[in-house]
Amino acid sequence: MFIAIFITFGLYSKIIFYKRMNPILSQNLFLVKEHIGMFKAANNYDIYNPENNQIIMNCRENNLGFFTKVLRFTDYKRATPFNVEITTASGEKLITVRRGVAIFRSTVEVLDDKDRLVGTFKQKFFSIGGKFDILDKNEKPVATLQGKWTGWDFKFSHENRQLAQVSKKWAGLGKEFFTSADNYVLQIEETVPADSPLRQLILGAVMCIDMVLKE
Repeated sequence: MFIAIFITFGLYSKIIFYKRMNPILSQNLFLVKEHIGMFKAANNYDIYNPENNQIIMNCRENNLGFFTKVLRFTDYKRATPFNVEITTASGEKLITVRRGVAIFRSTVEVLDDKDRLVGTFKQKFFSIGGKFDILDKNEKPVATLQGKWTGWDFKFSHENRQLAQVSKKWAGLGKEFFTSADNYVLQIEETVPADSPLRQLILGAVMCIDMVLKE
């Protein structure tokens, strides 16, 4: 869907059209299932609506280089670069999450469907359990991701307000739901606006927790 904005400069008027964020990103609940395998090098996931168990997004790391594949099976896995693309179930690109080689700290970029920068997240030194600052495209802090990967409990917050949570359990459909070892639930708070770029940043961060925090 496109939105038209009228801007007036003195006697001149201009119409600007911009594309709204895909409505699938306005949902608040996602079940992420990782592709598993003994020799799995790439970060590949399917993202479901947990209320009807339908796939709504795919996360794929294509075109993985030979040396990167080799290093993924070593202690240097967390230092390897990645380029992950998230699409709708029908193949429409939503966001790209990428990082170069990480020597000391990770700086990850999140791009929109037109490959424009949405924001970044940068790892903090000496954080317990892992901590990232999430910045918008102007490098303004908009959230912090912190948690304990041993229990798969991560929280996004800003100024003492929780924005989202990643967990192995979800209290939904009248009962508490526990996922299997390679699955987890992302729950975004309803207070996060449906068209906010923060949703793209949160989803992008969740897709690479394995690479920057968990391992």
